[in-house]
Amino acid sequence: MFNETFKALIKEAQFTKEILGAGATQIRNANYSRKGVYFQSFTSLSTGLERIGKLCLMLDYYIDNDGDFPDFKYLKNDIGHKIDVLYKKSITVKQQRGYSFRFLDELDGGIHQNILNVISDFAKGDRYSNINILVNSKQKGDPVSSWYTTVDKPLFDLHVSDRKKKDIAHNARVINQMAGHLMMVRHTSETGEEISDVEDASSRTGVQEAVAPYRQLYVIHIIRFWVELLGKLQREAMSLNNDDIPYFSEIFAGFYNQDSYIRTRKTWDTI
Repeated sequence: MFNETFKALIKEAQFTKEILGAGATQIRNANYSRKGVYFQSFTSLSTGLERIGKLCLMLDYYIDNDGDFPDFKYLKNDIGHKIDVLYKKSITVKQQRGYSFRFLDELDGGIHQNILNVISDFAKGDRYSNINILVNSKQKGDPVSSWYTTVDKPLFDLHVSDRKKKDIAHNARVINQMAGHLMMVRHTSETGEEISDVEDASSRTGVQEAVAPYRQLYVIHIIRFWVELLGKLQREAMSLNNDDIPYFSEIFAGFYNQDSYIRTRKTWDTI
């Protein structure tokens, strides 16, 4: 019933949707005491964004070449796998084809770019940040620290109200007064500083809980950008009438929603 090209594309899209959903779910839960969750999220997001970016650029080639997909050499050398480069090439495709998006036309805002940079650097080698230190590698970027300083802090400053910030600080002081003398804290922050008292630990938990929904929102903005581009390319590719192209817009439909809906969801690994 379906040809091999169609089946390969639909399997790739379904797989990509699921790992992007996992990454978007996990990023909401990561904190200083669960740093491994950051790595789980970054691994899923870096893989998923690379794959959806490649799908877009491959469809662009397909449309321009009368229903032929690129060969492996073109995929490797001209499309590549670097997420920051895939984004720039996707912007070029969008502009050259004259597409106008319902949602964000680009991701050039500071926080979106910072997320793309963290995920891109993670894929390039920062995923081995701890091993890189041990083996004295030149690449010693820490993705968790980078995320905290370039994403979480700006999100906290931009989106969390002054009243909420005061409540977080107040609650941390109260908890410390009530239980500080009963508890010992030995931990490290996202940026490596020692956390040695209840007030600091409680304050950091409050900050994470406050920024978590915005982390997820901005990550889904990025996913949604590529979903929207893929949907428009899908429609052009279908016009060639080769029966190769599945309805990507249906597979990724969960991500194609307004911010007001996105904010109502905490989990995206089952959409």
